[in-house]
Amino acid sequence: MIDTRFYIDGQWVDRPDSPRLTVVDPVSEREVGHVAAGSAADVDLAVRAARRAFEVFSRSTVEQRLGLLERILALLEDRAELFARAIVAEMGAAISFARASHVPFGIAHVRAQIEVLRRYAFLSESAGVATVKEPIGVCALITPWNWPLYQVTAKVAPAIAAGCTVVLKPSELSPFSAQLFAQVMHDAGVPAGVFNLVGGTGEVVGAALSNHPEVDMISITGSTRAGVLVAQAAAVTVKRVVQELGGKSPNVFLDDADFRQGVPKGVLAGMRNVGQSCSAPTRMLVPASRLAEVEALAAQAVAGIRVGDPHDEQTAMGPIANAAQYCRVQEMIAVGLEEGATLVCGGLGRPPGMGRGFFARPTVFSNVTRSMRVAREEIFGPVLVIMPYQDEEEAISIANDTVYGLGAHVQSGDLERARRVASRIRAGQVHINYPAWNAHAPFGGYKRSGNGREYGVYGLEEYLETKAILGY
Repeated sequence: MIDTRFYIDGQWVDRPDSPRLTVVDPVSEREVGHVAAGSAADVDLAVRAARRAFEVFSRSTVEQRLGLLERILALLEDRAELFARAIVAEMGAAISFARASHVPFGIAHVRAQIEVLRRYAFLSESAGVATVKEPIGVCALITPWNWPLYQVTAKVAPAIAAGCTVVLKPSELSPFSAQLFAQVMHDAGVPAGVFNLVGGTGEVVGAALSNHPEVDMISITGSTRAGVLVAQAAAVTVKRVVQELGGKSPNVFLDDADFRQGVPKGVLAGMRNVGQSCSAPTRMLVPASRLAEVEALAAQAVAGIRVGDPHDEQTAMGPIANAAQYCRVQEMIAVGLEEGATLVCGGLGRPPGMGRGFFARPTVFSNVTRSMRVAREEIFGPVLVIMPYQDEEEAISIANDTVYGLGAHVQSGDLERARRVASRIRAGQVHINYPAWNAHAPFGGYKRSGNGREYGVYGLEEYLETKAILGY
């Protein structure tokens, strides 16, 4: 697949002479496509189109924006299988997982914004003061490769709901689903300039968006390193910066938890999407007296994970999404072995019988201490560490002993106790006993996991400015 187009000002713009970026199939390690690498000039065209469109779109009615979002929702639902297959091709997600999670969760963000927009009060009045919520302006949206559709809709949907115009820069490593999304926006009748897409690298396109004087806000999901670079570049023009960055989330098992049910669920949660989720609970904290039991349950859970061809509907785990990340995962598994962590299962290299592809062995380390790199650094692969603790206070201390604070889990048979522990964990989202995912629950981080919140009403409000009118 060769697609050298960008979507700017309501039309596809071909850039056949631009440098090309290679898309690699993580199963075969072969090139499967090329996309154009955008330039600062492409960014400028897109931003200027968005600025022109903002003058009209910012004054659109709630009913008009609802109608637009409803058309987008209907097209996404109609083309769900196209998106699922694109995600398999560009990042190696198992087709069953793409159909069950990647696509429906991405669509859910659009549905959630429709629900929010129907009831949101953009104007309130008290004691002669009117408080008005207005669209912030032109928004640059930078999305990652690991949840390609999900992260796009989590940003585009609230921006559109707010009345903003956008320039999207998807990851160059998983660009196919973003191209499909741009076509959805076109077919839904999005006014020219309201939605624009410019592909390319962070060093060029991301940097140009970050320091562009006509961009009012940037929302980035990515590594903490990338978030820092964006924030530094954006500071010169005093943009709003919303960041959803790295994580090293704890899964705290209190001594009254249901270990037989909870440990296997925790293993699967940590390795969901091949462990390529910033909020994955990859640190399992357990009472030292239950360590051997947890190791056995974890090994049994891993043994049930079928790793293989992501096109096979029986496969539970496909490959790591790209070569660089595969190397990172292998490096960190080697680090765990060197640091003296106990290898429960998995280890270096591909699973038996696999001679090519970025397939990693689902790996569990135990007896991991808080000073080890595998306990402190985000690995972003199917690697789980089990950390023993002596009492509840130590468990909370270990959970908070991280530069990150994106997500956390608490397992307990006593809900009040779980709530108490959850309240002391410094993280933006805490799950008690594996609740269902909710597209309205605010998502974002403490500390180096970022600033701001996404999803639901909290996600919408990131794209709004607050105006006070006195004497109203």
